[in-house]
Amino acid sequence: MIDGRLKRSFAEASRARPFHGVYRMPAYWIARSKINEPVAYKRYTDQVPGIIARFGGKVLARGGRYEIMEGPEKFQRFVIIEFPTFEQGVACFRSPEYVAAAAHRRGGAGEVETVMLEAGEFTK
Repeated sequence: MIDGRLKRSFAEASRARPFHGVYRMPAYWIARSKINEPVAYKRYTDQVPGIIARFGGKVLARGGRYEIMEGPEKFQRFVIIEFPTFEQGVACFRSPEYVAAAAHRRGGAGEVETVMLEAGEFTK
């Protein structure tokens, strides 16, 4: 069952939002991770919420209950963050603050796959 906040957010994503006079869709930072060293990984996760907020991001799901429906079972933590625009999400990921925080996990404390996905149906 989809959490009510997540369901509302997906419903809101179906409506375009103005951004500097142009209508833009929100975007979703989708990450899956495997934590190898919890203490070092926590140094990363303690810093990330403030960084995300500075770029207009809103956590929709982070570390909750999950079930792998298909694919490898390597990852045990899943995160979905909504940003007002694709550009804001990418800017957050590439920001010096985020890069510095991610260094705590990139040294082996965790393995992460991250994707930024613009909301909307683009398949033709």
